[in-house]
Amino acid sequence: MLTRISLTESDRQKLKSAASTVSTATMVGTLAGLSLGAYFAFKVRSNRQKMFQAFRASEKPTHVRFASGREEAIPDISPLIKPSTFGDFLTYTLFASGGILLGGELGLLAGGATAQRSITSDPETKQRIENAFRSFRADVLRKQIEQLEGGKKQLELSL
Repeated sequence: MLTRISLTESDRQKLKSAASTVSTATMVGTLAGLSLGAYFAFKVRSNRQKMFQAFRASEKPTHVRFASGREEAIPDISPLIKPSTFGDFLTYTLFASGGILLGGELGLLAGGATAQRSITSDPETKQRIENAFRSFRADVLRKQIEQLEGGKKQLELSL
């Protein structure tokens, strides 16, 4: 006993257009985030290399003289702070991943807001879509009730 509230062809087109808008905005946001993440990773890497070159070129003390007259050598830490390929890989990976996540989420929010405005711009269309969705949810719940009363352990959600 499935109830059907039919949507007009223009309603279906609005829903498809809204879904496409969300998908496109998310894709653009993800690509923009990836690009910005890679750019910032490049900037961080180049600044890290410049700082290391400046550190290496600067004059550093080699010994420490204590008040008692004892003198101790200071080890050279240059090899320990030298930028590495592994560090570069991690920098690019983390910045790119962060950019993808941040850009994708912002794109999803922007696309969702745009899609919502396009769907809710016409009150009659909005009402038909809401009624169709409410009907769909009621049909799914009825089917789940039938499955539970029938003793099935695994619920199937196909209509």
